[in-house]
Amino acid sequence: MEEIKQAKILIVDDQEYNVSLLERILRRAGFEYLYSTMDPFQAQPLFEEIKPDIVLTDLHMPGMDGMQILQYIRSKDAILPVLMLTADLTPEAKKQAFQEGISDFLTKPIDRIELVLRITNLLQIRLLYGQLREQNQLLEEKVQQRTQELQQAKHEILNLLAKASEYRDDETGEHTQRVGYLSGLIAERLNLPPAEVELIRLAAPLHDIGKIGIPDHILLKPGRFEADEFERMKTHTTIGADILADSVFSTLKMARKIAIAHHERWDGTGYPAGISGEDIPIEARIVALADFYDALTHERPYKKAWTPEETIAEIKAQRGKHFDPSVVDVFIELFNEQLTVQQV
Repeated sequence: MEEIKQAKILIVDDQEYNVSLLERILRRAGFEYLYSTMDPFQAQPLFEEIKPDIVLTDLHMPGMDGMQILQYIRSKDAILPVLMLTADLTPEAKKQAFQEGISDFLTKPIDRIELVLRITNLLQIRLLYGQLREQNQLLEEKVQQRTQELQQAKHEILNLLAKASEYRDDETGEHTQRVGYLSGLIAERLNLPPAEVELIRLAAPLHDIGKIGIPDHILLKPGRFEADEFERMKTHTTIGADILADSVFSTLKMARKIAIAHHERWDGTGYPAGISGEDIPIEARIVALADFYDALTHERPYKKAWTPEETIAEIKAQRGKHFDPSVVDVFIELFNEQLTVQQV
């Protein structure tokens, strides 16, 4: 109740007697912060200055009536309590006032007890609304915080899964992160939607998760595979797809498309399905090139690293064969831009 007594009340009435009466009644009721004007044109600047908790306004006043004041208030605050004081009880006046958003009516001559009760009720409603709004804001902040925590946890889990897939031949897990980064750059340069670019960046590191199911004597073998070993190695694509199957999350759904198709080739000579051209998902076409470039330019236990220039030359040679020509073209642009930056 004490909070209500601290409310700021703005009174607008062109009759000095009415203003004095209202102030006297409200002070006796314990309200201290009273502001008033007999000039309706001063209502707007006063409203802006004091930011009242409730407005009491007469309906009929010269120059600017209570309805115009109500319209102005509603343009600034849709829920501020406005109590209209009037002797005009015609249906037309009431209808218009309610259409404009009046909170309540009080008929003249004013009943002191009814005035205090109506003001108190309106202020209680405003107070409760304010408390509810604060609670909703706190809940929204908690939801946002929880969402951020879940998003962070999801990213950490994706990173750990990607690192696990490479752990036996790249303990740092840096290969998977580099492939994700490169794939995001390529996708962005291809003018894919920003949301899809971000999904590709997050999903690409999981492209080789199926390697978890490949024995070490094959996965870490130096030199060329025997025919049966290569057939076993190729199953990492389908193993990865099986691991990622049935997920409801968009990132893992995309990761599955990439895992199963990132060894398909533009000319149809890839695996596991031998699909070609645009039948290969664009995400897989992007990751295929990013994975190829990073794998060749970094040393592994079973191979030496190629130079970037040697790798780019091979990528150009595989344009339209292994790789989507459009993906090759934007990657070459990115590579040349990076060289230019390094030379400056």
